[in-house]
Amino acid sequence: MTTTDAVMHADVTFISVRDTMETAARRMHQLDIGALPICDGEGHPVGIVTDRDIVLKVIAHGENPKTTTAGELAQGEQLITIKTGADIENALAVMEQHQIRRLPVTDQGKLVGIITEADLARRLPDHTVGEFVDAICAKHLPSTTNGES
Repeated sequence: MTTTDAVMHADVTFISVRDTMETAARRMHQLDIGALPICDGEGHPVGIVTDRDIVLKVIAHGENPKTTTAGELAQGEQLITIKTGADIENALAVMEQHQIRRLPVTDQGKLVGIITEADLARRLPDHTVGEFVDAICAKHLPSTTNGES
């Protein structure tokens, strides 16, 4: 049985709820990544900010990335996480059910890792990854109007 521990990216970098979107963007640039988990002061994940969030939820709305905090973006929906040691099939099911591409992994509520599409691609069989990508991307693909597929 493959578990979340075997697939997750354990050296996950996160930002604090008090960090600004400018800080998040700089950290993403430095690490060449497109998303960062957001944690409270005790290391509990409360959200995820993506480079797309910074553009669409901050800049496009005329907000200032130097003053808008990660905590402001983390408000709203409950963050979906999975516990360390869980079966990877359960993790895939959660990601597919919630249509998410990144899944924080916790131990006693604290962030210990993250599972991303890249982690899945590196550590799981091609057919499993293909099924996952189909399930996640299917609803985002444009539909054809002329009967072609």
